[in-house]
Amino acid sequence: MRITTIIFIALVWLVPMIQGQTSGWQQKEFIITMWCPPPATDENFQILKRDGYNLTYVSLENNVPLAPKEALKLIDIARRNGLKTLFYNQLFQPSTLDDSIKKAELDSLIDSLSNHPAFEGYHIFDEPHAPSFPGWGKLIKHIKKLDPDHLAYINLFPNYAKNNSLEVFPSRKWVSSKKMYLEYLRLYEEHVPVDLYSYDHYIFFNKGKDGAEYFLNLSMIAVAAERAKVPFINIVQACTIEPFWRLPNENELRWQAYTTMTYGAHGISWFLYWGPVSYGGCYQDGKRMPIADQIARINQEIKALGPELMKLTSTRVYHSGHLPVGTNKIPKECPVQVTGGSFVLGFFKENNMENAFMITNRDYKKNAFATITFDIENKKLMEYSIEKCSWDTVQNIQKGTFLTLELRPGGGKLYKFAEIQ
Repeated sequence: MRITTIIFIALVWLVPMIQGQTSGWQQKEFIITMWCPPPATDENFQILKRDGYNLTYVSLENNVPLAPKEALKLIDIARRNGLKTLFYNQLFQPSTLDDSIKKAELDSLIDSLSNHPAFEGYHIFDEPHAPSFPGWGKLIKHIKKLDPDHLAYINLFPNYAKNNSLEVFPSRKWVSSKKMYLEYLRLYEEHVPVDLYSYDHYIFFNKGKDGAEYFLNLSMIAVAAERAKVPFINIVQACTIEPFWRLPNENELRWQAYTTMTYGAHGISWFLYWGPVSYGGCYQDGKRMPIADQIARINQEIKALGPELMKLTSTRVYHSGHLPVGTNKIPKECPVQVTGGSFVLGFFKENNMENAFMITNRDYKKNAFATITFDIENKKLMEYSIEKCSWDTVQNIQKGTFLTLELRPGGGKLYKFAEIQ
C-alpha cells in the first residue's frame, strides 16, 4: 500500500475524533447566579431554582473550612434542587502549592469534587491585583492538571478601580484609566488560564446619578473574551452596600440584564443576594425584600432567552442617540438602522453567519419606540418570544422595509433573519 494512501486513511479515521473532541470546561447553559448566596438548605435552594437561578456556590460553614465529605453534602443539596455549584475553600491560594500538607489536602479535595454531577467549578478569588496573576495562574494550572473539565472562576476588578488596586503601573504617577485597565486585562490573559471572564461594575448612585463608563467596561471585557475565545459574565448592582449607591428599581435591573445580553454575555450575576440589613440586598437578615421578586421576574426572561443566546456569538455592538463613553454609533453601511430614541444594537453570528441582532432600550425611565430600517434582500425576520420560548415570523423584508416596535424601559428584543421558503 502506498504511504500516501495510508496517511489518507489515517486522516479519514482521525477527523471525526478530532471534530468531536472537547477539552477543558465547556459552558452548557446561560449562567444566572448571584454573589453572597443563601445558606445551603433545601428550602433556600428550592427558592433559588424557582426564582430562575441555575448556579450558586458553597463554601465555609460557620466560618469553618469544609472537609471534602461535608462539602459534598452541600453540593448534594444543590443537586436535589436542580442547581449547579461553585465551591470556595481557603486552600485555593497560590501559597498552598508551597506547603506539602496543604497541597495534599487540595489534591484530595479536587479528587472528591471533580466527579460530582452538580459541581461546576472552583470559586478561586475575587478582584486580584496584577502582581498576583502569576501565582493564580500557577494554582489554576495545577487544578486543571488534576481536573481539566471544571471551571476555575476568578472575578476581576471593574475599569473604575484605581491603580493602587490594579497595581499595573506602580512606578508611574499618572496613566489613563483606560490604558491601565487594558493592561490589567492583558496581564491577566498572559498569566492565567482563562475559562470565563467575570467582572463587576456598579453604576447607580444617589440623587439619580449614574456612572459614566459602564458601556466602556462592557466593551473591553467583551473584546478580551472574544480574543481568548471564552464566554463572559457581568456582575451587576442589586443592593446598597455602599452608602453612595441607590437601590435599582425593576427598570434599572432589567436595563442591566438586557444591556449585558446585547453585548454578548453568556451569564449574569446579581450583587448581592443574602446579607444583613446594612447591605440592602435581596434578603436582609433572612427576610425577603421586594427586589428579590423583581429579579426573579427578570431571571425568567433571561432563562427564556438563554438557550438561544448560547447558540450565538457577539460580532459587533452599536448605539443610537447620545453616545455614552466607549460606544460607537451605527455606521451608514450597517444593514440595520435604528432611529427614534437611544438604543443598543448588538449583532450575533451562528455557525459563522451573522444572522441575529438584539435591540435594547437604553432609557430605563420610559418606553421607547424604535423604527428599524433594513438594507437586506429577501429574508424573513423572526422575533424570539420569551412568553412562548419560540421564534415567531414578523414579516418578510426587502431593502427599505421598516419595522416599528415599542420597548419597555431597559427592555430588549432578539431577532434573527431566515431564508424565505
